[in-house]
Formats: sequence, C-alpha cells, structure tokens
Amino acid sequence: MEQKLFTEVIPLYRSHKNNPYAIRIRMQLQDAIDSTILRRAVDNTMERYPYFCVKLQVRGAGFIFTENREPIVICDSLQGVTLNSPESNAHLLSFSYQDDWLVMDIFHGLTDGAGAYEVIRTLLYYYCCQRYKVTLSTAGIRLVGDKISQEEWECPVMKARELPNPRRHEWTKPLLPSIAANLQPERADYVYSILLAEDDFMRFCKENGGSPGTMVSLLMSRSLARLYPHTSESIRIVLCVNQRKALHAPLAHQSLVGGAFLEYDEQLRKLPLPEQVQAYRNRVAMQANEEIVLSGVAHTANLTKMLLAKETHKERLEMMAKVDEAANHFAAANVSYVGKANFGEAEKYVKEFHAWSATVMDITLQISAVNGRFTLDFMQKFQRPVYLKAFLQELADNGIVYELQDKQIRSLPAIRVPWKS
Repeated sequence: MEQKLFTEVIPLYRSHKNNPYAIRIRMQLQDAIDSTILRRAVDNTMERYPYFCVKLQVRGAGFIFTENREPIVICDSLQGVTLNSPESNAHLLSFSYQDDWLVMDIFHGLTDGAGAYEVIRTLLYYYCCQRYKVTLSTAGIRLVGDKISQEEWECPVMKARELPNPRRHEWTKPLLPSIAANLQPERADYVYSILLAEDDFMRFCKENGGSPGTMVSLLMSRSLARLYPHTSESIRIVLCVNQRKALHAPLAHQSLVGGAFLEYDEQLRKLPLPEQVQAYRNRVAMQANEEIVLSGVAHTANLTKMLLAKETHKERLEMMAKVDEAANHFAAANVSYVGKANFGEAEKYVKEFHAWSATVMDITLQISAVNGRFTLDFMQKFQRPVYLKAFLQELADNGIVYELQDKQIRSLPAIRVPWKS
C-alpha cells in the first residue's frame, strides 16, 4: 500500500515546534479508563481505518504514506507522545489517558474534525460496549468488517479535474485582535472553555433564524464591535466550511476545510439581531455554493503545486511562513463547527468533550456539541482575556446562560517533521 501525499503537504510544512499542526480531542468519560479494554478498542478501531495506519516517507521531491503495521501507541499520560517518531511507532496519531480522561491526537494533515469524529464514534462504540457490558446500536458507526470503499481512500482533490479558477478579491484591512489591544503573542496558546446547554442555545439560534456556527460567528463579530465601535478596519470572521459536499466526496477522510468570510460592516451593525443572523446565513450559503467552494479548493491545490515546485525544504518552509503570515493578518478570528457529534448511544458516557487544534489567527473558537451540551473552546495567542470578556458579555446581553471553566494552556502533540530526523 502506497499513497502519494497532496492535501497533506501544506499542513506538513505548516507544523512548527511551538504550533504543531495537529488536532487533540479530549474526552472525560463517566468512569476511570480501563487500559486493557482501551487497548482492544483501539486495535479494533484502527483495523477499521487502515488509511490512518500509515508511515510518512520522503519520495524524491514529494512524500508518500506506506502501510504501518506497528500498533498504535496508547500512553498513560495526557501529555501524549511525539507523532511521526519512534515514540508513536512512526504513526501520525496516538491515544492517551489518565483517570477518566481519554485523548486522541492526530496530525491535522491526515484528516480534519469530520474525519476525526468518525474515529471517535468507532472507538467509543467498541470501548463503551466492553467497559459497561452493554449492547449499543451500531447505527451510523463505522465498524470492522465494513467494506471500505475507494471513496474513503482516494483524495478527491487529486482526482478533481477542471476546477474553476481561484477567485480574486481585494480585501480591506482587517481588525487584528493582538494589534488592536497591543497584545504580544506568547509562547503558549490559552484556552477558555465556555459551556452552554444545547437545548437552550439551539432554541436561541432558532428563534433568531440562525445555526450554531453562524450565531457564534455573529456574536464574536458583535463583541469586537463592542470593543471598537469606531474602528475603520473590517471586522472579519472566517467560518470553516466542509468541502466534501462540493467535491461530491462525503466519505473522503482527508482534511478538506475551506472558509466563508463574514464581514460585520457598517450597514449590518445597524440591523437588529435576527436580520444580522439572516445576513450572515445568506453570506455563508452563497460562499458554500459549489463553484465558490471549488474555487477555494483550486487555490489550495495551486498553492500545493507551487510548494512542491520548490527544490528544498528550506524554500518550502520560507514560502509557508509567508502564507501563514498573510493568513494571520486576514481576519480577526476563526470559527469551526463540525456539527452535532452524533456519537451514538455511547455518547451518554461522555461527560466533557473538547476539540483543540492548531491556530493561525489570533483567536479560534472551536464548537463541539456532545451529550446535550455545547462546548466553545475559545483559543487565543495571548493570555489577557479582553476578547473573552467581551464575548461573554455578548452572551449575557442576549440572555444566553453559560459556564466558564478555568483557563488552560492549549497543549498539542509534538510532530517530528521528516526533514529533521
């Protein structure tokens, strides 16, 4: 088995020591983790996902994945192990646990939130069936013995033909949180977790004609306008968009994320909340149009080809540093929502769920909806909670009841890059 890398290349060169391009999913279960049962559950789970059991190798000017038959590492420490290293048996994902907490770490170039959720669904099914000696429904769960279609394996971007030309747009200067508040990015990123009752927040969204992703994006926009009512800079939020629908590849496992760009302009600020929500929804719908999404895919594909055309790792790293610098200066914040978790009947055993990821922009809000609760992980590149407080005030002013957990340093697994053996 040999797979040529394509969508994985940019994330690979985007990964740095202080900001590994990875996803860390942290779950607190009802009871202490049974390591013996977890070992069996992980082995069963990874048998179902052979395209994640791979070893990264350099091949000429590019990279390939080859089959990795070594066991997936399970570490009894929440610190985890370094991915793509001897510590992880050269795998690009691993699991760890401590007390009642269970963690999955995975390289973000291997998959995105939607792909990671599939693995979690399978893992929770196998683990909870054995841990609690119950028979759970298999509806919507990928299991060992399933026929794995080519659509799950193949990269739809590599297969895509006649993609539309990337769209060109002249963007106005954005408001950047760190610059606006004179905050210096620190070595560590910080996370403030905001908990909302799912029923209450969904009711609020529906009453105002919104969905969780657009509503959180709007509330973040409003909180920035609250802090800077007279700014001439654009208050711009990027809401993540799943590209699978536009690529006609709903089963694809790769990292396939684009973005809808939401501007909170002067005209919008004058409108009541429900009309603002509708405007944001209209803008998301327009930018989720197949042609526009595929235009974004084409842009990334072209960028990947340009990157691979560079002859040395040093040149590629320099190119990606410039790309990331531009991305960090494009918008105030990024909002990501995979959708309701739908982890099946095993979901009732999950007390807390957090999804942390690598960040490029100053602020990232990762929304999770698990077991009757929304968790908004508010990740930022500085310690002072000036923007968090404004966002929480926006929630309070709209009658949204929340619980704020203690601040944490956002920790992600280290990744050994192939040009540093």
